[in-house]
Amino acid sequence: MNNEFLPITRLDMQNRNWDTLDFVIISGDAYVDHPSFGTAIIGRVLESKGFKVGIIPQPDWNNIEDFRKLGKPDIAFLVTSGNIDSMVNHYTVAKKRRKTDQYSPGGKGNLRPDRATTVYSQKAREAYNDVPIIIGGVEGSLRRLSHYDYWDDKVRRSILLDSKADLLVYGMAETQIIEIAEALQSGLPMDQITFIKGTAYRSSDISHVVDFVMLPSYEKISKSKEDYCKHFMIQHKNTDSITAKPLVEPYEKSKTYVVQNTPADPLDTSTLDWVYSLPYTKQFHPIYEKDGGIPALTEVKFSLVSSRGCFGGCSFCALNFHQGRAIQPRSSQSIVNEAKQMVWEPDFKGYIHDVGGPTANFRQKACEKQIKHGVCSNKQCLFPNPCKNLNIDHTEYLDLLRELRTLPNVKKVFVRSGIRYDYLVHDQNQEFFKELCEHHVSGQLKVAPEHISPRVLEKMGKPGRDVYEKFVNKYERINNKVGKNQFLVPYLMSSHPGSDLHAAIELAEYLRDIGHNPEQVQDFYPTPGTLSTCMYYTEMDPRTMERVYVPKTAHEKAMQRALMQYRDPNNYELVYEALTKAKRKDLIGFDKKCLIRPRANRSSFTPKPKPKPTGKSDDKKPSGRPKDKRGKGKGSGPSPSPSPVAKNKRQPNKKSR
Repeated sequence: MNNEFLPITRLDMQNRNWDTLDFVIISGDAYVDHPSFGTAIIGRVLESKGFKVGIIPQPDWNNIEDFRKLGKPDIAFLVTSGNIDSMVNHYTVAKKRRKTDQYSPGGKGNLRPDRATTVYSQKAREAYNDVPIIIGGVEGSLRRLSHYDYWDDKVRRSILLDSKADLLVYGMAETQIIEIAEALQSGLPMDQITFIKGTAYRSSDISHVVDFVMLPSYEKISKSKEDYCKHFMIQHKNTDSITAKPLVEPYEKSKTYVVQNTPADPLDTSTLDWVYSLPYTKQFHPIYEKDGGIPALTEVKFSLVSSRGCFGGCSFCALNFHQGRAIQPRSSQSIVNEAKQMVWEPDFKGYIHDVGGPTANFRQKACEKQIKHGVCSNKQCLFPNPCKNLNIDHTEYLDLLRELRTLPNVKKVFVRSGIRYDYLVHDQNQEFFKELCEHHVSGQLKVAPEHISPRVLEKMGKPGRDVYEKFVNKYERINNKVGKNQFLVPYLMSSHPGSDLHAAIELAEYLRDIGHNPEQVQDFYPTPGTLSTCMYYTEMDPRTMERVYVPKTAHEKAMQRALMQYRDPNNYELVYEALTKAKRKDLIGFDKKCLIRPRANRSSFTPKPKPKPTGKSDDKKPSGRPKDKRGKGKGSGPSPSPSPVAKNKRQPNKKSR
């Protein structure tokens, strides 16, 4: 096996003495040969099984010759939009075009089309109409069945139909792609590959499908929001490899079905170790040197993936549909071995930026019953309270961090990919919490309470305010004990289903009381595959079919966001309007409980800025978590004040980070 980049040109193929390729991967991302990039993993997995693989990164979709540049593949095209849904990559929640793309050379935008998986598949078909096309990645995975599309504001068909692909792979695709490759190599026709877990396909005949669940038709869910809720909940309850059944979605007008096979089995630890041991160069391709490289690599180059999956159950997160709720850990030895190679990289400065996954402190299955019976389909592990069967134990994760700290050339090991505070706060053993504060926080710890209103938190699947405040108090006590002056940065979300102006004002009052002025606020972004998106579209909770208030107009969303950043002078008019509309003019005045001054005094409405924390921080936004893509707050108001942990400590001012 070659420890070099996979071919992206004919010359690269010639250097390997290859006339043709078995598989050509078409990707919306630039080519980065690192296991945080799906294209690299699939390419290396196939290479390890003896297949010849090449990559066409970010082809010009207006030039058919770009899709022929590596010749006709002998087995199939593999198509992905890249690590992120192309529409999320291109548009803000306000549907404004983004100017940059962290997965492109130099961060340049517009190097992939909207709905990249569909466009690339159609172009590959045009280039070679007799070559099988297999789609996957996040964009394909979350759109495998009919879904509400925020950008079109309507229900769209399965991406299988729009792309005209032959097969869709959903979830993390290592085992599926090996089975597919071996089946095609053996001569099995594409239309007979209908038996592989973790795949979906089109068919006009479902007589061969056994023990399936029939979904409401595309035509029904396009017209009826009640049927859409039923459709979503059937999917939601069939995401576990042990308990799920095949799903069949009919398209009445075309007399076609989309069949979703049951999810692939989660990778066991030894298989996951193998995936991460493949000979990745851990670099972006040299062709991007002239452009300054690929920004997305900076976030992950000196980070370590420790696990997959998440049992956190946040309503707004699509991980349930993509990686699943069953935790899949790598072994500690595998992670340490990767770190031992990393520390000798020429540009390694002594800092391991992260050791984690979707949730850093989830390193084991939630409970023992999952091993045999799978995850529960009707209840969550942590919400509204931790399940009595939940295994809360940080011992193994702490041992791993301790070993990483002892490696040569390592100065610090940080944990940045998200601590689930409602899991940590219930751990009766304080050892991990103490060492987290003492060794693994880079000046500030980011956690995600998301909101404070009980009715909003219930829709989010997040714990109550009391749990967060318990965590805050513990964090303060431990930091004081270990002599650290470190801060909490709470991630907060506006305009989530269930949040009306009264809930937004409740959150603003909480921020006032704790002395925190958030620089970063996440507006809820309705993306395919989440419970929250179903609520957003239908204005119903699909679990109960009860009505849910949903802020949908751009103006109301702007008011809710402004309330969270009420100290910003640019937000005065929006805050004034929101308080007036909600009949909360008691919060307009000169009392210390007021958010803003009356209009006649608006030039001095902003409360006195709180002192800024001096805790050193080289913390950055964690990558790979859709819920953490936070935009900077605009305006010229005061910089963020310390969290509750530090609100009473006088700190000298410091330039804004």
